Amino acid sequence: MEDQTSDRELAHRVVAHGDEAAFRALYRRHAPAVYRFLLRLVGGDATEAEDLMQETWLRAAHGLAGFHWGSAFRTWVTGIALNRFRELARRKGRRITEVEGEWEATVAVEDAAGRIDLERALELLPPGFRTVLVLHDVEGLTHEEIGARLGIAHGTSKSQLHRARRAMRKLLAVNLEMA
Repeated sequence: MEDQTSDRELAHRVVAHGDEAAFRALYRRHAPAVYRFLLRLVGGDATEAEDLMQETWLRAAHGLAGFHWGSAFRTWVTGIALNRFRELARRKGRRITEVEGEWEATVAVEDAAGRIDLERALELLPPGFRTVLVLHDVEGLTHEEIGARLGIAHGTSKSQLHRARRAMRKLLAVNLEMA
């Protein structure tokens, strides 16, 4: 049964035998979480998230033989996804780790009651805030891990997270007042 087969065993079957069913099982098991992660990073742009998903899994397929199980499979694939996101940001000239100056929460009314959900608030954050907030508060990475993955000091990660949380509070407060 697929659910009882470990990621390691599935990966072994892919590498050793080119087992497509095993790769599909890994994909089905981990793709939803990786997609949600990417969707959050790109601010809700489904097309961009889907493109990054394809790139991520292509890289994972090509690199699977070199994966040494120093982390969980999902952590490894999420790391690939983060790198694809960073590459996209560089190609588009976007800065994902810094936000210049103060950022003001200005939000259009989302529905008749003026409410905004957490996912929509996350989409409205600048990329620098959103990236660190997702990595820390959603994915559970430490500031040291975030710094290593983004190539920034862990202190920068801490300050970005502080500013991101403050921005989220502003977004949600603006909408509570409008409700």
